[in-house]
Amino acid sequence: MQNIELQIRLKDWFFIFLIAIFFSIVLSVYSYFLIDEELKNAVIFGALLGFDIFIFSMSFITYLNNYILPKLSRKYWIFLAVIFSFLSGFLGTLLTYYLCNILDIYLLEKFKNSYMIFAFFIGFLTYFVAALLYQFVKMSNKKEYSERLLLDSRLKSLQRQLNPHFLFNSLNSLVELLHEDINKAEDNLMQLSKFLRQSMKESALNSLKDELDNLKRYVALENVRFSNKIILNIDINREFLKRQVPKFSIQLLVENAIKHGFDKSNKELIIDIYAKEYEKDFEIYVKNNGKAVNTNRFGIGLTNLKERLQILCKGKISLENSQIPTYKITIGRCNENISNG
Repeated sequence: MQNIELQIRLKDWFFIFLIAIFFSIVLSVYSYFLIDEELKNAVIFGALLGFDIFIFSMSFITYLNNYILPKLSRKYWIFLAVIFSFLSGFLGTLLTYYLCNILDIYLLEKFKNSYMIFAFFIGFLTYFVAALLYQFVKMSNKKEYSERLLLDSRLKSLQRQLNPHFLFNSLNSLVELLHEDINKAEDNLMQLSKFLRQSMKESALNSLKDELDNLKRYVALENVRFSNKIILNIDINREFLKRQVPKFSIQLLVENAIKHGFDKSNKELIIDIYAKEYEKDFEIYVKNNGKAVNTNRFGIGLTNLKERLQILCKGKISLENSQIPTYKITIGRCNENISNG
């Protein structure tokens, strides 16, 4: 949990910046209003004070989180947080005082005459505000971390459900091929080794290039069983090959086509794969000339893919044509932080 407690993201900094500016302006407007001074000066002074305190806070906290706290026992964390939070307010107030003098910005006489006392006061006030913000950020991070763990667990469960029969079928085919063509058997064994090596990578996402390369190995291995009757046509622009896709997403549709596409005529099964961009999404189409799809309901494999697409890329899968079986995978923005295993 240490990394979670020390993690402050860009949106957190933006929120802290708004709080610092708002709090400083409100405080200075109230002070200037009490003595009937022009509120424009109060807004300028408050905005400058909030900005200066924010800059010191961001610098100190970033340095602490990256270089000091990870190397120290947790019992020293609170002490250092108090010191540096106080310094953020104290130094921010002093910097504001000197900048106001340089830029000729109006200051209250009481503040001008006792700026060191005010700097101490605002320093302690900064610590209390920082403590509240820390609790808010920590709770937000824990919530997101818990949600990510839940999604990661669910994703791993889905990945374990991927059809294992392919490996058994491939090994059986290789045993038969050993008696027919030893050289071809060795070649297919190498293909199987490369396929398994790529499949066992821990990332839940693949580049489209890696996904297609592994798909070609898969089809080559399946063609041992089906006497080269599976024809794979891939027509995808090179610019798309760096795109991230969920592992086994395209293969699952090809596997589905092989499983359900062959008919009694034993003709060739032609599988076409192509892709395009549509607005902000990336679409991959997998079409085959096999038997028509009789139902729009997804089985276990496609339901599995549907869930993984949603978890990893806010994507979806749809049946575009049931007579000439055509499935479309829609890829949104992929989240590479959800799972690395």
